[in-house]
Amino acid sequence: MPEATPNMRLRNWRQQADLTRAEMAKMVNLTKSGVKYTLACDEERIRRWEAGEVTWPREPYRLALSELTHLDPEDLGFVPTKRARPHADSLKAVDILANAPRAVNLLERGEDENVRRREFVGLTGAALFSAVIGQPAPAQDIGLDIENLAAALVDYSTPTGGPIDLDALAAAVATAKRNYQACRYAQVTAKLPALLGKLRAASTTLHGDDQLRAHMLCAEAYHVTASILLKQEDKGLAWLAADRSVQAAHASQSPLMIGSSSRIITHALMDGGHHRAATDAARSAAQRMDADLTNPSPDDLSIYGSLLLRGAVAAANTGHRHNTIELLDEAAEAGTRLGHDGNHMWTAFGPNNVLCHRANVALRFGDAGTAIDYARQVELDKLAINERKATLLLDTSRAFLMWNQHDKALHILRAAGELAPEEITGRPAALRLVRDILATAPISVRREAREYAASLGVIA
Repeated sequence: MPEATPNMRLRNWRQQADLTRAEMAKMVNLTKSGVKYTLACDEERIRRWEAGEVTWPREPYRLALSELTHLDPEDLGFVPTKRARPHADSLKAVDILANAPRAVNLLERGEDENVRRREFVGLTGAALFSAVIGQPAPAQDIGLDIENLAAALVDYSTPTGGPIDLDALAAAVATAKRNYQACRYAQVTAKLPALLGKLRAASTTLHGDDQLRAHMLCAEAYHVTASILLKQEDKGLAWLAADRSVQAAHASQSPLMIGSSSRIITHALMDGGHHRAATDAARSAAQRMDADLTNPSPDDLSIYGSLLLRGAVAAANTGHRHNTIELLDEAAEAGTRLGHDGNHMWTAFGPNNVLCHRANVALRFGDAGTAIDYARQVELDKLAINERKATLLLDTSRAFLMWNQHDKALHILRAAGELAPEEITGRPAALRLVRDILATAPISVRREAREYAASLGVIA
């Protein structure tokens, strides 16, 4: 790949206007087009333009730059480019998890439908080809047993006596965590009611260190419960489970567990529309941990960084860009200190997870292009869990839909369904995305969108 040629014209214009990159970015956002398209230009974007890493910005940014500088994009040193179409037979078939960002990149090029499909299957292998191109398999009822889960949450009866095996309970909680992160939600909900009952009995009948351990396990189990309920958009039960998680965490006297459970209470606040309170809660919990992070362990950094990410998402929902970027940057620093994407304390935290959240935040600010840019940078194979991978693909699908690229939105959505079927079939938000794609799809995409929606039971 040839080395990028610096855009000296744009740099010279900025310097003659006596603007820093940050100042210029703010002015771009405040142009007529910047306000109309809710642009999120920042210092890094200006740097990339000036470095020649971007030779032809997207149309909203071109319009905003022209309004700001009173010059055409070509006069600013930008050059329209037409990307060469790679030969499908030259592409190596690889695993989707390692190359989904590249697959997304190919999908954006807009080539002939048959060529694009050949390239996409060449990159992602037969399994994804079946999901994206072939006839969809009939949807299955994943059978989330929410009623039994609700009954377990409101069971205030005195626990019955009997032998308690803490090691077995710890293994059961770990299994629930793994199944949740693998998007096997039906398995989780089927076993959680009985598990919650056993953990409640353990935390009320044991003593000393065993009781503290039982409280930690309760905190984790209620955390999973709240996460499941949030995906089902059951705000009342989710709040109850999140509160139980925090109470159990405090009873365990473990700072790490308290920090971990603070993440789910923040999520519950945000889901209820209390974004400012959620931001403050996440920031406060992170600050409490930061005071003790003189020699942090991977668990410490992972909880700390995850709290900052949760706070950033909440701040984005308030519309406060400065707070959002500040929290994301602090989380990125924690990810750099950690040095890898792991799953410490079940957080899936790391540098690539931070990029996932940057994409999500850009989407919340309405900047689909930036969201896709960040999504391309994510190395999916380094993300520790399928739930995080599927969430990123869903965000990418939404970004393409915002761009009116319905074919790409549908292809990425179906890729997410191949990776984590229950993340699509079992989530109201994902099914709404299917409906949105179908409702606005052009004729060229409508048939495929309708077939996929019908396979999910979204339409008859």
